[in-house]
Amino acid sequence: MSGRANIYPELHVRSPREQAWELFRKNTLGMIGLWGLGLLSLLTLFAPWLAPYAPYEQFSQALLMPPSWADEGNIDFFLGTDDLGRDMLSRLVFGARLTFGNAVLVVLVALLAGGCIGIVGGMSKGFKASILNHFLDTLLSIPSLLLAIIFVAILGPGLFNTLIAITLALTPQFARAIYNAVSDEMQKEYITALRLDGGTRWRILRFGILPNLSDTIVSQTTRGLSSAILDITAVGFLGLGAQPPRPEWGAMLSDAMDLVYLAPWTVTLPGLAILLSVLVVNMVGEGLRQAINEVMD
Repeated sequence: MSGRANIYPELHVRSPREQAWELFRKNTLGMIGLWGLGLLSLLTLFAPWLAPYAPYEQFSQALLMPPSWADEGNIDFFLGTDDLGRDMLSRLVFGARLTFGNAVLVVLVALLAGGCIGIVGGMSKGFKASILNHFLDTLLSIPSLLLAIIFVAILGPGLFNTLIAITLALTPQFARAIYNAVSDEMQKEYITALRLDGGTRWRILRFGILPNLSDTIVSQTTRGLSSAILDITAVGFLGLGAQPPRPEWGAMLSDAMDLVYLAPWTVTLPGLAILLSVLVVNMVGEGLRQAINEVMD
């Protein structure tokens, strides 16, 4: 009979990804961070259409104008202007592309390069694995910012050289984290079972190791993104990164240090942009890490 009811209802078993997303949605701080990260991404992608003015446009009649909520402010310049009459809001929006956008690119390249090195080293044994292990220990004994400054001193100042330097400085961190995670997974019994079942190295990597690296990748990526933002701004603040008049947040902070008492908003606003960007990245990363750990447990 075609209209017979199904007495065996199908139960939908959610995938680990769906379970992790459901747990992440319940994390208030994680969702706030995700909305903030989405806003930063929009500013990075659509800065020319969202900024009210060009980042280098100067208004000689509005030098050091305070934000619009101050008595001397003007709604045409919502966050005020700097000592050359450039709109602070527009420069901060374009600076998101130079600071946050470049930090994302740096982390993706470092993740790809460091991940390949870590996977190859973690699945290796003997002399090759020992050499890689000691080499990574040596590089990680030097802070990433110091490594970036050393590379910039060798390559020369400039934003492009800064990005290369920070990528080279962050790659060992990704390689070490993934190397440790892969080495730990290779010692587990299910990997031994895969080997005894005749699994190739590619099959072991694809079905045995990679699905269990999500926690390590998420944690290291968020730490690396925070570190990349801070390193780009720090090198820019020292005058070795983006050169004036480019609106990179660290360079804006450095240019405005002489105005800290006369026009404090020119220093406070770039500093807040750096602080909030690092904060939302860490909030998202911590929320994802907790959700993934609960699903895996």
